[in-house]
Amino acid sequence: MSDDKKGSVVSEESSYLKHSKEHALRASMKEGCTQSIGVNMSSGFLTPLLLALGGNSFHVGLLNALNGLADPAGEISGSKLMQKVSRKKLWTDAKLWIALLQIPIIALIYLFWKGMFISALPWVMIGLWGVIIPFIYGAGYVSWLSWLGDLVPSEKKGKFFASRNRVIGLVGLLTFLAGGLILDLFKTRGYVLLGFTALFAFAIIFRLASVYYTTKIFNPYFRVKKDSYFSFMSFVKRYDNYGKFAFFQAFFFFAIMLSAPFFAVRMLDELNFGYITYTIVSLSSTLFYLLFAPFAGKFSDKYGNLKLIYFGSFLFPIIPILWMLLDTPMTLILIPGLVSGLANAAFVIGTTDFSYNAASPQKRGFCFAYTALLVGFGTLLGSFIGGWIVEYSNVSFMSPMFFAFLISSSMMVIVAIYFLPKLKEGDNVRFDGLHFDASKPIKTFNAAVIWIRQLSHWQPHIFNKQGKK
Repeated sequence: MSDDKKGSVVSEESSYLKHSKEHALRASMKEGCTQSIGVNMSSGFLTPLLLALGGNSFHVGLLNALNGLADPAGEISGSKLMQKVSRKKLWTDAKLWIALLQIPIIALIYLFWKGMFISALPWVMIGLWGVIIPFIYGAGYVSWLSWLGDLVPSEKKGKFFASRNRVIGLVGLLTFLAGGLILDLFKTRGYVLLGFTALFAFAIIFRLASVYYTTKIFNPYFRVKKDSYFSFMSFVKRYDNYGKFAFFQAFFFFAIMLSAPFFAVRMLDELNFGYITYTIVSLSSTLFYLLFAPFAGKFSDKYGNLKLIYFGSFLFPIIPILWMLLDTPMTLILIPGLVSGLANAAFVIGTTDFSYNAASPQKRGFCFAYTALLVGFGTLLGSFIGGWIVEYSNVSFMSPMFFAFLISSSMMVIVAIYFLPKLKEGDNVRFDGLHFDASKPIKTFNAAVIWIRQLSHWQPHIFNKQGKK
């Protein structure tokens, strides 16, 4: 073959790949929007449903705890599966199974209505949403991180993910609001369980629609090589700048989860908010996040990411204190909602840019999974201990819930003071012999792992990392 012919073939192939990726990115917007609707119609109302089925604060904490550990465990399994199975099949199959597993949730609602197995229903729900569903989700989602990252041109990553997050975030916000209206409408007529059934039925429909759009997304060939594997212990023992950053997140999430899951419990059980009020208060932090995020991005470009992380880390401890002091919907919206949105904007943008390209494409899945596993351990312990304090501790000088909030706030300050001075801006990450470096930005970590998890822990309606489920 002549050089001219070779050049034409390369050009033609390049044009084909470019067109396929552009079409895939358009399809990914549809996939993300339908997924967001399905998630917010189901995962967004897990805490209210668990309480409606006879659960208590300990059950809520345990659900969050197990979820935070099962998800990264699934990611590790998914990273290994990418050695043999295509990323598209992993993500599509995971989403399909999660859509179908909404059906048993509807069955639990029916059993509660019939008065059957009442004491066991919260535990079955914890098993489904605390272990099985997050494990399946994590196993598929890590492949989506890798897949989507290969579709977006490096020079357009920031613009694309910023646009995608805004659109999907707005769709999720409106969906959650609509879900709250639906629940409140059914509750006022004495059919709240029927309202939950309607939400999960809608969730099945939109999750299946998201599966359909996923099948339309082009998947460039990719397999994780067997020699790309490295152990969790080697990741932990390195403890370089990025390792300290990973441990900072793990301990910070431990502190966060001592209080965050119980904001919803306070609204529904202690303040007796209706579902529509609960929904609006929960959405306020999302709205403020969307307003402040562009300013945080500009601040990051001008002053660096570490300053943003400091700012967010010392705003977060204020939030549980505000939840102790305030008890009206308007004050909760305007004060802790605003502080939470600002803290998330600073923390998310800062940690995202700090985490630039934590690994090469071959190492990416394991590195993200191991970081998520550390965060999962922090989430597990924080949620479990927080749930025990709220439900079973005998505190005489204040309510157990307020005691958990106070400990949470104090722990966040201690963790930030200990870890943040140890971090350095812009330090590359390397694993000897593993070709592990941070030389190029990977915005998928922002779109998927950090954004969803950070945001969810301070907004009960989203629950889940970048919920997510």
